[in-house]
Amino acid sequence: MTDYAQLIDDVEARIQNGGQITTEEAHVLLRVPNEYLMRLTAAADRVRIHFKGNAFDACSLINAKSGHCAEDCAFCAQSAKHSSDCQIYGLVSGDEILKAAEDASQFGASRFCTVTSGGALSEKDFDDLLLTLSRLKKEVDIALDASLGFLDESRAKRLSQAGVSRYNHNLETSRDYFPDICSTHSFEARVNTVETVKKHGMSVCSGGIIGLGETENQRVALAFTLAELGVDCVPINILNPRPGTRLAQQEPLPPMEIVKTVALFRLILPSATIKIAGGRETNLRDFQGLAFRSGANGMIVGGYLTTAGRCVDDDLDLIRQAGFELLRG
Repeated sequence: MTDYAQLIDDVEARIQNGGQITTEEAHVLLRVPNEYLMRLTAAADRVRIHFKGNAFDACSLINAKSGHCAEDCAFCAQSAKHSSDCQIYGLVSGDEILKAAEDASQFGASRFCTVTSGGALSEKDFDDLLLTLSRLKKEVDIALDASLGFLDESRAKRLSQAGVSRYNHNLETSRDYFPDICSTHSFEARVNTVETVKKHGMSVCSGGIIGLGETENQRVALAFTLAELGVDCVPINILNPRPGTRLAQQEPLPPMEIVKTVALFRLILPSATIKIAGGRETNLRDFQGLAFRSGANGMIVGGYLTTAGRCVDDDLDLIRQAGFELLRG
């Protein structure tokens, strides 16, 4: 019979002393009974405090090019393979991106991410966006992120030179479950972009989506892959099923299962920034505050790619009430 209390205490102490949780231990903790769940979340939160303090990374994004994506990711409303109500538009103007960055800076976001749909931008769009990002770097007091699909060495270098300090490229799910979610590119293609970003000195933001139909063990496998890759920032999205996609009828995850997942990600990735991202409002509901005291230390504020978020003031109040201090870029 597993002594869950002792296992949680042992894992926490080992991590705080520079050690690691094993895959076997993580699988055992996936089965933690309800009476020990709060012990697990408290341990994960102490690990967060030990490695990250009370600093909170709030980022904002703009969906700068929407829809018509040729990939067939099962969850995505922007895929051209789906019949969703997603807005479709080309790359927005530099002035529109600048205004969104200025707004994000004013309400206290640490970072601003420019996101475009599709596997990779055209040469013209990429060149135009580089000019805009260089302008943002000079004119707006906020750290710059980008998420522009697959990157080669040349584009990674040019983005870094333009002032982008962090690049987002999610792995989405575990290596073995990925073919069930996407058939138009491989898991390795995503890993290659993560490795290319690292080569050119940018911080890597890479996580995934839980609730796609994967097993709990597959969620843990994703976290261990991210740890092996040395990812700095890990967004945990929770599926908010979009009408017209292949996962439109997927059953939502229970809030406490999400909380447990956040805690395990913290134990597996003790020094990473862990952000609760898309779907948190719909899936966590009244448990958002608990999730942010279970190891997370960041969130996306101000809305997502194809869905709205909460009022920014409410999110900032949640951050303060949970005892965090907002980072500045």
